[in-house]
Amino acid sequence: MQENDARFLKRQVKGGSIDVHPTEKALVVNYELEATILGEMGDPMLGERKECQKIIRVKSLNNNTNVASLAKEIVDRCKLIHPSKLPEVEQLLYYLQNRKDNNTQQGNDGKPRQQLSERPMDPGVYDGTEIDEVANINDVEDYLELLYEDIPEKLKGSALLLQLARNPDNLEELFQNETVVQALARVLKDDWKKSTELATNIIYIFFCFSSFSQFHGVISHFRVGALCMQIVEHELKKYDIWKQEIQKKKAALDADRQNGQLKKDFDKSNKKMQGLLRKQEQLLRVSYYLLLNLAEDLKVEVKMRNKSVVTMLVKSLERDNFELLILVVSFLKKLSIFSENKDEMLEQNIIEKLTKIVPCNHEDLLNVTLRLLLNLSFDSELRSRMVKLGMLPKLVGLLSNENHRIIVLCILYHISTDEKCKSMFTFTDCIPIVMKMLLESEGNHVELEVIALCINLASNKRNAQIICEGSGMKMIMKRAFKLKDPLLLKMARNISQHDGPTKELFLDYIPQLCETIVSKVEDEDFMIECIGILANLTMEDLDYELILQEYKIVPWIKDKLQPGNAEDDLVLEVIILVGTVCNDDSCAQMLSDNGVVHSLIELLNAKQEDDEVVCQIVYVFYQMIFHESTREIIIKDTQAPAYLIDLMHDKNPEIRKVCDNTLDIIAEYDEEWAKKIQLEKFRWHNSQWLEMVESRQMDENEAYMYGDEGIGSYIQDTDILDRPDLFYDTGPDGYDGGMLEGNVTPEYLEHDGYNGAMMPPNGSYNDAGYGDDYDPYQRPESNMGFIMDGQPVDEYGQPVDNYGNPIYGNDGGKGYVNGNMQDEYGYQQQYGYQGQ
Repeated sequence: MQENDARFLKRQVKGGSIDVHPTEKALVVNYELEATILGEMGDPMLGERKECQKIIRVKSLNNNTNVASLAKEIVDRCKLIHPSKLPEVEQLLYYLQNRKDNNTQQGNDGKPRQQLSERPMDPGVYDGTEIDEVANINDVEDYLELLYEDIPEKLKGSALLLQLARNPDNLEELFQNETVVQALARVLKDDWKKSTELATNIIYIFFCFSSFSQFHGVISHFRVGALCMQIVEHELKKYDIWKQEIQKKKAALDADRQNGQLKKDFDKSNKKMQGLLRKQEQLLRVSYYLLLNLAEDLKVEVKMRNKSVVTMLVKSLERDNFELLILVVSFLKKLSIFSENKDEMLEQNIIEKLTKIVPCNHEDLLNVTLRLLLNLSFDSELRSRMVKLGMLPKLVGLLSNENHRIIVLCILYHISTDEKCKSMFTFTDCIPIVMKMLLESEGNHVELEVIALCINLASNKRNAQIICEGSGMKMIMKRAFKLKDPLLLKMARNISQHDGPTKELFLDYIPQLCETIVSKVEDEDFMIECIGILANLTMEDLDYELILQEYKIVPWIKDKLQPGNAEDDLVLEVIILVGTVCNDDSCAQMLSDNGVVHSLIELLNAKQEDDEVVCQIVYVFYQMIFHESTREIIIKDTQAPAYLIDLMHDKNPEIRKVCDNTLDIIAEYDEEWAKKIQLEKFRWHNSQWLEMVESRQMDENEAYMYGDEGIGSYIQDTDILDRPDLFYDTGPDGYDGGMLEGNVTPEYLEHDGYNGAMMPPNGSYNDAGYGDDYDPYQRPESNMGFIMDGQPVDEYGQPVDNYGNPIYGNDGGKGYVNGNMQDEYGYQQQYGYQGQ
């Protein structure tokens, strides 16, 4: 077929069946589109048929909806449904109204759990896109021509193009037409301020392109993303102006409630603002969605951040539109994984904005908000703000919601890592709730999120007391030994570290703990927690000697302390246990007799780089020194004091502290070691002093390396009056120079005043006319007189008139009031102070 033969295009739409959407509250209208190309004589030359669907969403449908009126409205507005099908539409709507929501699942506790959306919903149909005409891909050129007309025609053309763009099958063909894309970008750039609906339609079209990564290049080429950010910034400023205006009118109305005109103006302005807000939020929604799709490229995301996209998003959290908020929070969640964005959110007080959303009735919004809070909760300052703003009780209240339980548990776990925040849990119902989850969980293992939170909470004394109320401790230990769960025992170990009634609850479980220790347990972590609990039981009434003998723990301890026989974590816990039992005199004697001290010294040599192991071994020595039966063994029979002296100056402050305390006790009981300890301390302090002196001398030498800096330090940074040697000459004792070296310039040294008249010839003060009784170190009386305020002087301090000529007094031409310089110093001839 030749191209010139085609003259007409005939399009025919045939209605089809109507059905309900399988998952959403929507009707699916099936129809057939037939396109036929006619020749000059009207005969069909080429034809094509295509099966199509239109989805009509009815989100507002609920139990109180008038189905008959809704069905009539759908039939009137949708041209694809024949009026004769009104009863069928009503029947389908009745079915949707009574159909149970099938996007729910059962949670662990049997409660329904809704399937939440992983990403924001498509913007959908709104006011600006509603048009009676059905767009056709073959009429693109006609729609393009509308973009060159006035605003109403541009709005119609953009709406028709949007209909085509919402069908993914048409995107490739639209993309190939560069004229369409270029025209849309031009219209958006030129006319976005003239019509909000027009800007929304065009950005929506580009959003449809942005849903596929292969179209991102053309969007970036026309700088649509940068233009969208400019539009968003402008709209947010407009919103602030609207809000200020409505607040002023509200304030005026509050001041005069009886004024009917003010109330009428306020209602009118408020209604107008609501309409404007609805259109603005549609524009913001499609703009943010387009930017979110473009932010898949990290480089583009960085550019957005540099243009303050975080500030815009946080500011948009003030809105009440759920669909817009879902999109904004989703965007913030994506940005929050980078610390720079997180810090900016902190500066913008994002937690204050999110408190109004948690909790809320919209499940998708609540879910994505909690995910954002989870990302932010990695920062300690943001966690602190969550607690200060009262978000902790709100989060605890969401633990009963199966849709958000895991996310909330993770947030609470992060909050529980702060010591200051742990005590705040006592003022909520968190502990009873998580204890119920812990004890009623099915299977052989507890959920990690639950047990992790419980472990952190148990490290606080008040929380531990609440956990142990009733039979809580009994249930924890029973479940721990039944399942051989080391995490449950770790929780119990945290409880055992608190002094008071809670520690006494573990006395009943000492046999089980000891049997577990000496038996061969496959799970070493479980054994470590058992040892840790025993090591925490520091009670005076507890007979550790009986325990060690009955369960034969001493040989087991000696075996584990041999280097290489056990993992470091297990060895550390064994050393801590030894430190605890050594508090008892008989136990310390028993361990010493069995060679445990020598084993510890060998271990100290092997693990000298491990600060924790070293510190605990030194603490064992500290405990043994207290007992007379082991003190002599430590001091006389072992090299422990020598090792303690070596560790006395360790980098770790805790090791130094324990060593000092132990050595003080050794020095008190043994004079020989006391002298050695004193000598070592003296050597240490002496070496520190020498090091300080050498460093100071090096600093001074460095100062002399730079001449200018040396002079500046004397002339600028000190008071000249504190340097009398700058004013006086040398004496007959040969004191070198009138000024110290480095305090005068070379020019002054070559001046006659230094080497001539001021210097006594041949070093003789008598020849210079000073007399035998002259003391070169005696400060001379001042011969300088007073000059009137404001009197001009020359460079030597001599008074001059307004023309610069010297002024002489009435006493024979002497320019000084209080003395005669010629008689006393003989300076007149050299310096020209000649009287008239």
